[in-house]
Amino acid sequence: MHDIFAGKSETLVERLKSEKRPIVVYGMGNGADKIFELCEKNGIKIEDVFASDEYVRGHSFHDIKVKKYSEICDLYGDFVILLAFAVFRDDLMDKIDRMAHEHTLYVPDVPLFGKAVFDYSFFDANFENIARAYELMADEKSKQTFVDVINAKLTGDYELLRRCESDREEVFSSIIKLGHHERYIDLGAYDGDTIDEFMQYTGGHYSKITAFEPDEKNRRKLEYKLASLDNLKICPYASWNENCTLNFSGNGGRMSCIDENGSLVEARNVDSVCMNATYIKMDVEGAEYETLNGCKRLISRCKPKLAVSAYHKAGDIFTLPLLIHEIESSYRIYLRHHKYVPAWETNLYCVSGT
Repeated sequence: MHDIFAGKSETLVERLKSEKRPIVVYGMGNGADKIFELCEKNGIKIEDVFASDEYVRGHSFHDIKVKKYSEICDLYGDFVILLAFAVFRDDLMDKIDRMAHEHTLYVPDVPLFGKAVFDYSFFDANFENIARAYELMADEKSKQTFVDVINAKLTGDYELLRRCESDREEVFSSIIKLGHHERYIDLGAYDGDTIDEFMQYTGGHYSKITAFEPDEKNRRKLEYKLASLDNLKICPYASWNENCTLNFSGNGGRMSCIDENGSLVEARNVDSVCMNATYIKMDVEGAEYETLNGCKRLISRCKPKLAVSAYHKAGDIFTLPLLIHEIESSYRIYLRHHKYVPAWETNLYCVSGT
């Protein structure tokens, strides 16, 4: 099975080490910091940094003056681009598509959470579990997505991610088929965007919605937005594998997360809060493994449909399906990657076969 994945000589780090053309980073911020760290660790020289025109203000990043794309083109002619920020909007995707056509463009896979990087040594050390997770995939599309996403992580191949994109409509029409009497638990409810999606696919008919959102700013938005809904319970908790307090960094955005430098919030395992459910979505910024462990009794008893983010930590794509299968072996486990670069919005969708 090893031969369906990228070999060591094809990994992004190996490609960049042998690269003779100038290597430039597109973007600034946390993702770019991690790319600089990765390159420095592996002796790879970053020649320059550029940003979208509207963000170029004569400032510097990592002691390199930030330039416009046109300036980089004039300066180097032929060069390699490392994309350092997340893209999902159609207009930005079109822009990146054009750059990838004009130059060699890679998407380094740097972890959102945790220290592990999905390089070849990580792949090799975890190959047995990766192979087991691959065999759990319920259909050929899931298996191909699994291979494409892992190969994209290893090689930084932008085209692989574009190739394996799936539309969310396909998920809700063919896998997660929602009815009019769902008992929905939304873990990481943010500002209600996934509750909006749920309402769209149920035609506004449901039995109950329970939403976990520990970020106070997000929760206020959620409460205001959903004030007119009946049978809605909003819980100010982080989801976890036990009832405790955790340090949490809440900034009113999508990236609010458990953080040792954050303020204390209450955390709950779902089993202690909810007695039943027909559908659970979890997008909890790196706490999916612990959250699943905190849902064991509910999942085993009710076998709800599951939508689980599988991209926050390097190993999520294989550790999470293995855990789900361990908790409830009747699940058919599907993997889909929705339009996003890097490999964010790579999600597991699970339905019980019994």
